[in-house]
Amino acid sequence: MSEKPVKLSAIIIARDEENNIRVCLESIKWIKEIIVVVDSRTTDRTEKIAREYTSHVFMVEWLGYAGSKNYALEQASGEWVLWLDADEVVSPSLEFEIQRVIHENEAYVGYEIPRLAYFVGRWIYHSGWYPGYVLRLFKREQARFKSVLVHEGVEIEGPIGRLRANIHHYTDRNIRHYFSKFNQFTSLAAEEMANQGKHFRVMDLIFRPFFIFIKMYFLRRGYFDGLQGFMLAVFSASYVFTKYAKLWELEQGFGRGTS
Repeated sequence: MSEKPVKLSAIIIARDEENNIRVCLESIKWIKEIIVVVDSRTTDRTEKIAREYTSHVFMVEWLGYAGSKNYALEQASGEWVLWLDADEVVSPSLEFEIQRVIHENEAYVGYEIPRLAYFVGRWIYHSGWYPGYVLRLFKREQARFKSVLVHEGVEIEGPIGRLRANIHHYTDRNIRHYFSKFNQFTSLAAEEMANQGKHFRVMDLIFRPFFIFIKMYFLRRGYFDGLQGFMLAVFSASYVFTKYAKLWELEQGFGRGTS
């Protein structure tokens, strides 16, 4: 007798995530098929912990964010796929909502989910971060991750709905972790802009960071997020400044390929 087709698969990519991945996997152990793609450069216990929860663990050479997620998607067999980052957690209310929508005959082929971020000891409800809808639940055969260097998303054809319950995102438990990602992501963002044919302008370097701070802290009411809201606005402005500075660096011919 053949096995009953899997209704829902979960996919995760991870590198050096031993401090996060157990909580993530605990929150989705109700899903029968969990696919974890581990970057072969991992130096900690990420792979070992993942194997405690699923036999579908794949150690692969890094394929980029989109490439690694597409690889994970190819390993899944479920009609529906839930995509999570290793530092994200499915709340019990979200579990209930997912179970409901995938078993109902609705017209949607994907669902956006609100994401609530935890930043340096505080849940961020303002600053433009919440609800921060992300497309994370979708029908497998109609989805593909778009090939960009950073902030890759799902390309999907068909109507998209929204869920109410949150994904909990433990994005940065401390400032050191934030800046450990900062250099890599600003470099990738600058390379992506260059690949898209965008060019450096001094005005971008001067005004865009200032506008980001004003938008996050005042227009998006980041002041309601306390000191963390102020830090987020400053750090985000610095991110934009650095991204454009690195674009200038690339155009000068000595930025690409450096760490």
